Amino acid sequence: MKLLSVFALLLAILCPATSFAARQSSYELMTPENQAMQDDPNLNPAQFWVMDGQSLWQERVGKRNISCASCHGESKTAMRGVAVQFPKMVQGKLQTLEGQINQCRVTRQHAPRLAYESKELLALTVFVATQSKGMPIAVEETPTNKASLQKGRQWFDTRMGQLNLSCAQCHEDRAGLKLGGSSIPQGHPTAYPIYRLEWQNLGSLQRRLRNCMSGVRAQQFEYGSPEMAQLELFLMWRARGMPLETPGVRP
Repeated sequence: MKLLSVFALLLAILCPATSFAARQSSYELMTPENQAMQDDPNLNPAQFWVMDGQSLWQERVGKRNISCASCHGESKTAMRGVAVQFPKMVQGKLQTLEGQINQCRVTRQHAPRLAYESKELLALTVFVATQSKGMPIAVEETPTNKASLQKGRQWFDTRMGQLNLSCAQCHEDRAGLKLGGSSIPQGHPTAYPIYRLEWQNLGSLQRRLRNCMSGVRAQQFEYGSPEMAQLELFLMWRARGMPLETPGVRP
């Protein structure tokens, strides 16, 4: 199976590149059944994490014994429009949404950080992101994030791994072509955290990026690393104006 996957990838590389005129969410490439699963809260498996996140929002933790709600209040109003702005510069540091949640836990609640891909961090992240569902992604280039954005673009364009491939070669040059029978998406991060049927679990954008790096036989960036934040920043900037779909479902 691994040889077949590599062979299919090489075929996609050798196929003539096609350009796409308009940006497209990978939602458009899914079957009607999978689209219905994302659209219906009663069918979307990610709703279990959203409900857990709602409970965690109210839970008092840490030495200060306070909750997220203690500082921010009603999530529907306080968190509306927050997720579409991340990653962003916070006190001189590029911060992802997960990173900001952990920063609040440490500095405000005096509680330990949550591990990346842990149920709790995914639940809080998807709960916060869901409050901005349908809003356009609002990440813009600024004087303070320009250097990080340029670095993220560099990571997107850099060939890596034993297969010597970049993100751009698949998700820009060959978007819309087939790889292993599936359409290659444009790679817009409009629905994270997402529930992937392949994973049978909720996962972050960083998990998906690490999967891609593993697929081209490259050294994976560490969760929470500056490189991950820079690549996330570029991807969100690249998707600016597109509506946030969180919580998404993908095959």
